[in-house]
Formats: sequence, structure tokens, C-alpha cells
Amino acid sequence: MSDIILDKNFILTMLPIFQKAFLLTLKISFYGIAGAILLGFLIALIMYYKIPYIIMLSRVYVEISRNTPLIIQLFFLYFGLAYWIQIPNFWCAVIGIVFLGGGYMAESFRLGLQSVKYSQIESALSLGLNKMQILRFIVLPQSITLAIPSICANVLFLIKETSIVGVIALEDLMSVTKNIIGIYSQTNEALIMLIIAYLIILLPLSLIFSYIESYYRHYIL
Repeated sequence: MSDIILDKNFILTMLPIFQKAFLLTLKISFYGIAGAILLGFLIALIMYYKIPYIIMLSRVYVEISRNTPLIIQLFFLYFGLAYWIQIPNFWCAVIGIVFLGGGYMAESFRLGLQSVKYSQIESALSLGLNKMQILRFIVLPQSITLAIPSICANVLFLIKETSIVGVIALEDLMSVTKNIIGIYSQTNEALIMLIIAYLIILLPLSLIFSYIESYYRHYIL
């Protein structure tokens, strides 16, 4: 098998394009994941406290978001809603990540909330704590700790899901890679740059999340 020979000059020439796509992927991931965590936490609280009427809508949302592909959600936001409202493709991508991730984050937070033993809540009530105090001092510290591994996995999953936002005319890492391969036929160089770009994003996060999980497992739980 012949050795793979990379055109270093071509890689250097394409670096500015990949850098721009890299920053775009980071921005979509940051806004999308932040929104997904906030939405998921809100949905989890609604389901945990079984708020009438809203809980049914929350359950429907979770099922839809978790059981439909992101590409369909993006098509709906970018093309389907175009008859009523024009949303810039960047924000369509962010909203799509928020919509998809919110369902997964909601399940992570919900499982964490439900894992707190009711006997602890009864003890807190007997001490005179109100619902907000119980949520703040008893339920949240334990539930978030238990939900951290699942949340970390969801973050990595959502970053990788951004690889399809090119379907709505965004020049993210995957879209730029396909364009370079199609125009210049430099497949090896493009794929190597794509792999390195995602490793730069995902590998440090994976190591950080592994440390956080180990820390909570040994010192908190």
C-alpha cells in the first residue's frame, strides 16, 4: 500500500477557510448548547412538578425533539417557516440545536431530579423549608450532580450534530470540506483538516468532562 502524501502548501492555503468554518461551528455549538441546557432544565422542572396542562405540551415536545432528525427540523425552520417568517440560516441552525438538544437535556435533568429520594424532601418539609428552598438546597445540588455524565454526553453529541447545518447554506466544517473535495479533488488533505478541527473541539471537552465525572464520583457522590 502506497503512503499517503499530503500537499502541505494546499493545506496552508485552505487554512483561512477552515478557520472561518471552525469559528462558525463553535458559535453555533455554543449558542445552541447553552439554549438547550436552559430549555431542558425548564422542561425538566415542569415535568418534575407536574404543572397542569403545560406538562402534556412538555412531554409532546420531548418526544418530537428526540424522535425527529435534526435535518428535518432545520428544513422546517429554514424552508417551511419561510412562508410566514424569514429566519437567518445561522439562527435556524442555533434554534435547531436548541430544539433537538432541549429534549435530551430535559430527560437528563428529569432523571436527576427524580433520583432524589422523597424521604429527603419530607425531612426538609418537617424542618420548615418551603418548596423553593427545598429545590435550591436539597434537590438541585444532588440532581445536577447525578445528571452531569448524561449532560456531558449530550454536549458532545450536539457538537457533532452541527456537522449537518450545511444543508441550510452554512459554511461549517463539513460543508467546507465537501466543497474543497468537490472543487479541488484534494480528498486526503480536506479530510485530515476536518478530523483535526473536530478533535481540537471535542478532545479537550471529552477530557474535561471525564475529569468532572471522576471528581463528582469520588468526592461528591
